[in-house]
Formats: sequence, structure tokens, C-alpha cells
Amino acid sequence: MELDAFVADSVVAVEGKLYAQGAGWNVINASQLPVRHARIGLGLLVHVPYTATNVPHRFEVRLDDSDGGRMPLGDGPTEDGRLYVVSGQFTVGRPPLLPAGDEQLVVIAFNFDGLVFEKADAYNFVIEIDGEERKRLPIRVTRST
Repeated sequence: MELDAFVADSVVAVEGKLYAQGAGWNVINASQLPVRHARIGLGLLVHVPYTATNVPHRFEVRLDDSDGGRMPLGDGPTEDGRLYVVSGQFTVGRPPLLPAGDEQLVVIAFNFDGLVFEKADAYNFVIEIDGEERKRLPIRVTRST
């Protein structure tokens, strides 16, 4: 299974298509730290091969700092009240007229509002499918003077 992904200002998935605003960036320039970024969107395009249809697949998204520590993505039902992983699942059917060997696309959109970056550092959105890391989307936070 292949995965294409990107960072944007905002992303939505509608009727099997991704709509993105401000796509294709990887640097946050902050005048002071910590910095709260208004919104970060992620767009995922999962290429599901013919042989992987009619089977449930699980995905996870997390944000790691340069030391591999997990960053909070929002509020959640954990002991410290923060959410560190967003997960879900999808199943792609096999339409009767789909030629053998053809792949299908699954689009997934995320928007994370108000992420706080405590320090200038390199960060990575890590995307796993079926327990296997498929993509890292790097973001660098810099302090401009």
C-alpha cells in the first residue's frame, strides 16, 4: 500500500476528493516561543491495491519532536487530558467492474487547531497504516528575530 501526503493550512475530504488551502509548506516562522499555530491540515491519499480490498485497514497519525517524543494533537481522554494519536479505519470494497490489478484511492483529511510548539525544532507528522510507518511529513519551527 502506498501513501501520498502533504501539509496545508486546511484540508477537507468531499466525495473522494481532497480540497486544500495553502498546501505545500514545512516551516513555521515564529516571532516568539512557545508558539500556537492556528491550524495545520494534513491530506492523505492512500493507494489501496486490488489485493487489499474488502479488508479493514487501520491508520494512525502522530506528531513527534526531534527526539521522538510525542506531541499533543489536542485534548483527549488520557491521564494528562491530551490526545497524542489520531486513529481510524477504512475498508475499500471491490466494485464488480473493477479490472483485476487496479488500485483504488482513499482520501483522508485532518485539521489540527491550536498546536503549541514549545521550542524551535524539527518535528514530524508520522503516518502508519496497518501498524507500518508509511510516511513522515517534516515541519521545522524557527524563531525569527
